[in-house]
Amino acid sequence: MSTVDQVTEPVAAHGEGPVFHPGWPGLRWVDMLAGDVLELADSGQVRRKHVGKVAAALRPTADGGAVLALERGFALADASLEDVRPLGELWSDPAIRMNDGGCDPDGRFYCGTMSYAERPGAGALYRLDPGGEVTTVLSDVTISNGLAWSPAGESAYYIDTPTHRVDVFDYSTEAGLHNRRPLLTIPEQDGSPDGMTVDAEGRLWVALWGGSAVRCYRPDGVLEEHVELPVSQVTACTFGGRQLDELYITTSRQGVSEGEQPEAGALFRYRPGVRGRAAAVYGVQ
Repeated sequence: MSTVDQVTEPVAAHGEGPVFHPGWPGLRWVDMLAGDVLELADSGQVRRKHVGKVAAALRPTADGGAVLALERGFALADASLEDVRPLGELWSDPAIRMNDGGCDPDGRFYCGTMSYAERPGAGALYRLDPGGEVTTVLSDVTISNGLAWSPAGESAYYIDTPTHRVDVFDYSTEAGLHNRRPLLTIPEQDGSPDGMTVDAEGRLWVALWGGSAVRCYRPDGVLEEHVELPVSQVTACTFGGRQLDELYITTSRQGVSEGEQPEAGALFRYRPGVRGRAAAVYGVQ
């Protein structure tokens, strides 16, 4: 049985959204409310790049750069993240911010929102098309979180955290996300579903906020594996490494009392014996 390794010091106050792309210098994730993107070099050094007031999520672009979700809108950046070009604010309400997202098989980037106060129904899910058009895909969301596609691309999985569910949509290029229905429910005492990823075999890996764990579920919603971590606020996970056989897990210090859980905010790694899939990219493939 593999064990969980701590890869970095507790470098993030609120680590989130890890993503690996071979065209980048290393694994990247965000220290969300600091507005920073963190990058893990092969040497183990962590580099930090400030990109805005909030750095909610990022994904690779077809030309090797990055698409970002900032506090109230999207941005494009070069590969080094030195040149960040915001695409304009999508709303003016300072109480709402971007939170988590991902790319569909057709190169469109999605990111969902939430209110800082976690007000029910205040969030939405937005889609940025390669041409720059933005569409509201879902409304009446509270904490829009993990979004990931099945290996064949015909299904998408989605988390609105307070529902304690992972939902599944049918997906096609023409119809987008449709036919939403519950896939699985996580009991409140086990933690709240946050970020997630899907491996090459189609299984879902779900981070549990407040649950000190990542869980692996089959595509039919049956639990297969429970991976314990030494910290409670587990936020997201992704497959990385040159063979895509390492599951990287981000964590947070939010809600952790001073002096407790000294590893909270660190990046962790688990080797599950299965490979992930290359991150879907934004833009024309």
